Amino acid sequence: MRFASLGSGSRGNALIIESGATRVMVDCGFGPRQLAARLGKLGLSAADLDAILVTHEHSDHVSGVAVCAPRHQLEVFMTHGTSAVIASSDLTMQLIDSHAAFAIGDLEVRPFPVPHDAREPAQFVFSDGCHRLGMLTDAGCVTPHMVEMLSGCDALLLECNHDVDMLAAGCYPAHLKRRIAGRLGHLDNVAAAGLLERLDRDRLQHVVAAHLSQENNTAVLAQAALAQVLNCQPDWITVATQADGFGWREIL
Repeated sequence: MRFASLGSGSRGNALIIESGATRVMVDCGFGPRQLAARLGKLGLSAADLDAILVTHEHSDHVSGVAVCAPRHQLEVFMTHGTSAVIASSDLTMQLIDSHAAFAIGDLEVRPFPVPHDAREPAQFVFSDGCHRLGMLTDAGCVTPHMVEMLSGCDALLLECNHDVDMLAAGCYPAHLKRRIAGRLGHLDNVAAAGLLERLDRDRLQHVVAAHLSQENNTAVLAQAALAQVLNCQPDWITVATQADGFGWREIL
């Protein structure tokens, strides 16, 4: 199993997971041209995808879905609550229960609910039967269920949205700062590190810091927070960038 990011941040998100003959994309926050260009960097085209999974309805995660999915005849998997917000007659939709596992080709997908200011947001753990990849972005706080779902993974993609001090001192209006830092907002570096510390990490091969704010965080700060938990060099932590995401990471 391997995975890569097309981009991660407030201006667009998409993650590719591949196992055997199956390739799925989580979220599609890029229009057709950007999507084609970013997939091309990974040696792929939209025709190589089997499905799109949607975490929630915010535009940086779904702005490309309504055009790209019908154009390439891709099924779109989402929760009932998310479908109520972005329902489109052009989409071939598969509704999912955020507590029930399902399969797409060679991948098992285990969704789990997260606290975020969306209708019914979910994140996912992917498995090929031998390895597990856990992803968590767009969550305002950590719940025991999130810890349970993400424990024992071989690879983790964790939101490190902001540094608390940078957000407090930054130029965002007060109401936006409260939203970001709130229980339905986004995880800061320390919260992400705290989550990582609570997990069973014995199998970890890859850790990715994702969804970094370009205004209220830096790669150095995010890497330092996670590396302290893992007792590793900060540059061992991959950072998913807005411009380039990151290239293929293989789980062995």
